[in-house]
Amino acid sequence: MKKYKFTNNLGLKMMALAFAALLWLIVVNIDDPVETSTFRNIDVTVQNTEVVTNEGKTYKILDDTQKVSVTVRAKRSVLAKLSSSSIVATADMSEMQFSSLIPITATVPGYEGKYTAEATPGNLKVKVEDQKKNVFPLNVSVSGTPRDGYVVGKTTTNPEKITVRGSESLVKSIDKAVAKVDVSGLSKTTVLQAELAYYDRNGNPLDKTQLKDNLGEDGITVEVEMLNTKNVTLNFNVSGVPEDGYTYSGLTCEPEKIQVCGTAEDLSGFNELDIPASEIDISGATEKMEKTIDIGPYLPEGIELVDKTANNVVVTVSIEQEGARTIELPVASVRVINVQDNLRVSFDDNTDIELQFKGTQEALDNLEVNNAVYIDLKNYTKPGTHEVPVNVDLNKDESSSSNITLTKTPTVKVTLIEKDKEEEQSVTKEE
Repeated sequence: MKKYKFTNNLGLKMMALAFAALLWLIVVNIDDPVETSTFRNIDVTVQNTEVVTNEGKTYKILDDTQKVSVTVRAKRSVLAKLSSSSIVATADMSEMQFSSLIPITATVPGYEGKYTAEATPGNLKVKVEDQKKNVFPLNVSVSGTPRDGYVVGKTTTNPEKITVRGSESLVKSIDKAVAKVDVSGLSKTTVLQAELAYYDRNGNPLDKTQLKDNLGEDGITVEVEMLNTKNVTLNFNVSGVPEDGYTYSGLTCEPEKIQVCGTAEDLSGFNELDIPASEIDISGATEKMEKTIDIGPYLPEGIELVDKTANNVVVTVSIEQEGARTIELPVASVRVINVQDNLRVSFDDNTDIELQFKGTQEALDNLEVNNAVYIDLKNYTKPGTHEVPVNVDLNKDESSSSNITLTKTPTVKVTLIEKDKEEEQSVTKEE
C-alpha cells in the first residue's frame, strides 16, 4: 500500500487554503463590514495646562476649536454601540507646536484596537498670554413673569462684586458681569440662586469656561423684592382765569391712570394722585392748551411707577368762547345705521370726531352726547371709502337741547367692504 504524503499536491493545497481564508474574509465583511461614522460637537479636554500656568501665564482658545467632529472607522457592529458621549477628545499642552497649535487626539475608551479615529479640526488653536485679574460689580438680569399683581422691586446680590482671572485679552473684553435669575410666579420677597454670565461692550456673551472667579461653591444669590401693583387715577387742577369772553370747559389726560408699585402697606388707601393746580396755569388763555407734566415728583414716598419711563403725562385743557363748546369723541363711539346686507363697515380706530356746539352756557355745561352721535349709510350701496356726514340727535331731551345748535356738520371716513359668501350666510343664520 502506497503511503500518503502531506507534501503531495502541496501547491493545490496552499491554493485551497488561501482561497478558504479569502472566502472567510469576504463572508465576514459582508456580514459585518467596516464603515465610518462622524460624531459632532465633541468637547476637547485640555491636559497638562501646568506647562503654561507654571510660568505665570494663561491661555485663550481661538476660532471655536474647543469643539470638534470625530470620524470613527470601525466595524458596523462597533459603530452601532457608539454615540457622541463615547468619544473622548484631548489636547495635551506638552505637545504644543509653534506656541499656538496643540494636536487633538480622539479615542473611544473600551474599544482599543477595534477602530481608528480622526478629529476635525486636528489642532486646538490657543493664544498664550499673561494672566490678568479684575474686579467687576454684579448686575442683575431678571427673566420670567411674576404672579399677576406683582412686580420686581429692589434686587441685591451676594456677593456684590466678583474677582475674575483669565487671559489678558479676555478679561479686558468683559464689560459687565451679570447674575441671571428667573422670577416666574413669584409673589413674595425671595432669595434665588443665580447664574453667572459675562458680556462684552456689544452685549455679546463671553465664554466663561476660560475664566476663573472667586465665588467658590456657594456661587451667587440674589434677594428679589416683590412689590404689589395698583392702578391709580390722576387728578389735575388748574389755576388762573381765561381771557374775558372765554371759559374753561375741562381737561383730559393721557394716560388717565398710572400703574404704581409698593408694599401693601404703602399702597393701602392710595387711589388717586393729586397734581397741584400750579402745574396748569390758564391765565389769559383763548384756545385749547396742551402741556406735558412730569408726575414723578408728586408720588408719595415708597411708591414708584411700574414703568419708570411713564412719568410724563400729556394734559389737554379745553378753553372755549362763552356760549360755545367743543366735544371730541372717538370714532368707535359713533353708531352706524342702515348698513347694506352685503357690506361691512371699517373705521380708522385712531380717528377722533370734533363736534362744535353753541347755546346758553347752562345748556352747554349739561350737554351729553353719548349714544346721540350716528351715521346713516342708507345711500351708500357700493364698496369703497366714503366721507359720511355725522349726525347728532339732540331731540331726545328737549329741555337740555332746545337751546343748543351744532355749528358745523363733521364727516368721518368710512370704508365699506363687500362680505364673502360665508359671512353673508353667517349673518343670515343669526338673523
